[in-house]
Amino acid sequence: MNILIVTMIAGLGAGIATGLAGLSAAAVITPMLVTLLGFNAYEAVGISLASDVLASAVSAYTYYKHKNLDIRNGLIMMISTVLFTMVGSWLGSLIPQTTLGSFSVWMTMLLGVRFIIKPVMSASSKNQTRTAKQKAVLSLICGVFIGLICGFIGAGGGMMMLLVLVSVLGYDLKTAVGTSVFIMTFTALTGALSHFAISGVIQWFPLISSVFFTYLGAMIAARFANKAEPKKLNQVTGIVLFVLGLFMLAVKYLG
Repeated sequence: MNILIVTMIAGLGAGIATGLAGLSAAAVITPMLVTLLGFNAYEAVGISLASDVLASAVSAYTYYKHKNLDIRNGLIMMISTVLFTMVGSWLGSLIPQTTLGSFSVWMTMLLGVRFIIKPVMSASSKNQTRTAKQKAVLSLICGVFIGLICGFIGAGGGMMMLLVLVSVLGYDLKTAVGTSVFIMTFTALTGALSHFAISGVIQWFPLISSVFFTYLGAMIAARFANKAEPKKLNQVTGIVLFVLGLFMLAVKYLG
């Protein structure tokens, strides 16, 4: 199948998921590169992570301009997430990966249904009354939890952050997505550089094409998300998450 067509579809889909719901581009780009183009999985993840960097950065900047980004607690969560992802990776190496392989796929679909049925209209009252210290401690603890889970199952970083930011920290949907993409900018950069350094192989055309189309999709989606009414944003985000979950299931079992 034509590389340009695949990377265009994968990039735009990944960008929309990133800008709208704060999900990692790896959830879309990696399975498409591996299944449709026969890429080595490790190289595909590297391209996905590289695509995540610019897409997450432009999304984070857009959310920041609209004051929908918690930088202070985002930095705290980012540090604990990165550190405990390494711990989770070590723990995950001790058990068969098939045990938890479908976890992030099903959680993505269920999270989508949750936003459709029960929209997050504003920040919870608990979050509004918490002190700065309480928010910082919660961000640290949640980062540890997210890192362990993501490292353990090897996927689901953006989905887990969105779930925790909304359900545990009580953020409204826009601030949750803004903070999520802010964190992913740095984690994706670290991951991409590590992948390319270890593999020593860079396929430039699919890399540049994926980065460009992911950036384009994220820029459009982030602008829409910050201008959309909360209820409409919840519905669109829910549909995107649900469809993405179905897509990943199809790739997993039919690819």
